[in-house]
Amino acid sequence: MRLLALTVLLLASLPAAALDYLSLAEPAVMYDAPSLKAAPLFVIARYTPVEVVVALEAWIKVRDASGDLAWIEKRQLSEKRTVLVTAQRAQVRSQPDANAPLVFEAEKNVVLELVQPVLAATGWVQVRHRDGQSGFVRVNQVWGL
Repeated sequence: MRLLALTVLLLASLPAAALDYLSLAEPAVMYDAPSLKAAPLFVIARYTPVEVVVALEAWIKVRDASGDLAWIEKRQLSEKRTVLVTAQRAQVRSQPDANAPLVFEAEKNVVLELVQPVLAATGWVQVRHRDGQSGFVRVNQVWGL
């Protein structure tokens, strides 16, 4: 019983696990193991968001929007936050409201810069297109949050 109580206290003192997302600073080769001698799997485009799964000294294991896992050199990642459009056409609106004027639409697999993370309980995030247009998109239309 004492061991169980100690385990519960230890687990309660650990920080809650949070998803950590980064983006690619440059186009990069993804590998099946943390080594340049490992088998290359595919190339991933600049600015693509990835979810950090495991971090070693010089290598990071990441998950992409399709759920694929691969290793990438840490130096090729950026703290800049981006999201990937997963809907066929995401509507970016002037305000976080479905009735707000439409600013632009982004097709599936377009990368948008994350300007402001999830707005409290609204289900919207503020994004910016590379051409400078910005607005709000529903969180269920993008991946990388």
